[in-house]
Amino acid sequence: MADTGYHGPETHEPETRGTEGSVTEALEHGSHAGRASSWAAVSVMLLGFLTGGIALCLGPNWLFFWIGAGLVALGGILALAFDIFSDVIVDAPRVISAAEHHSPFERGQ
Repeated sequence: MADTGYHGPETHEPETRGTEGSVTEALEHGSHAGRASSWAAVSVMLLGFLTGGIALCLGPNWLFFWIGAGLVALGGILALAFDIFSDVIVDAPRVISAAEHHSPFERGQ
């Protein structure tokens, strides 16, 4: 049989080494790698967006809109104070090979 050059999709195992073991812990526990303080800041911002959005639909009720905007700002300050961006896990790049296909628009190679 002739070799077509296509050997199936490449699989990629996630890299388990990282700073302070956070990648390994996240993989073992099925976590999103976010601390409770980071989720609290995001929850405050989400509550602010919901309050402001509902206030715009109900009138608009400008008092509740500005309360929602204040909650979003408070959540942003909390996110900066809790250093929310240190929760980010940088995985190794995922390499996905293209599947072989035959299209009339495909260029000859």
